[in-house]
Amino acid sequence: MIIMIAAAAENNALGKDNDLMWHLPDDFKRFKQLTSGHYIIMGRKTFESFPKPLPNRTHIIITRQKEYHPEGTLVVNSIEKALELIPKSQDAFIIGGGEIYKQALQFTDKIELTRVHQSFDADTYFPEISLAGWELIQEQYHPKDEKHSIDFTYQTYIRK
Repeated sequence: MIIMIAAAAENNALGKDNDLMWHLPDDFKRFKQLTSGHYIIMGRKTFESFPKPLPNRTHIIITRQKEYHPEGTLVVNSIEKALELIPKSQDAFIIGGGEIYKQALQFTDKIELTRVHQSFDADTYFPEISLAGWELIQEQYHPKDEKHSIDFTYQTYIRK
């Protein structure tokens, strides 16, 4: 199964200057729990936004840079080539950025979306999802609290 996982604002904002615009510790825990032990597919800029590769995951990086080969990663030049590397018995998570989400949407079976209940000025956006093609199967609201300055909702969509 190909699963897209993202945290996006009400206006689909994802980030600015290669960084997130919010800090949601529970969402980070959920991301880790869902993606651990799986393949994660991302663009080069998303990979470079991490201080180091994420533990217990196989990193597939999509880039046009021919000489780009960070240690311990798989590097390809298209979403199609990335998907070819996934064993049939494995789930893979598309983790960003905005351009990779757009390219991967047509191949995606499921979306794990954290909807951040605020709008932001950003330079990277999550693609618009046509609800005609997706069914919301689970939703869990998380109000702001001492660790989270913004309300958010976990939403799980599957392709109809």
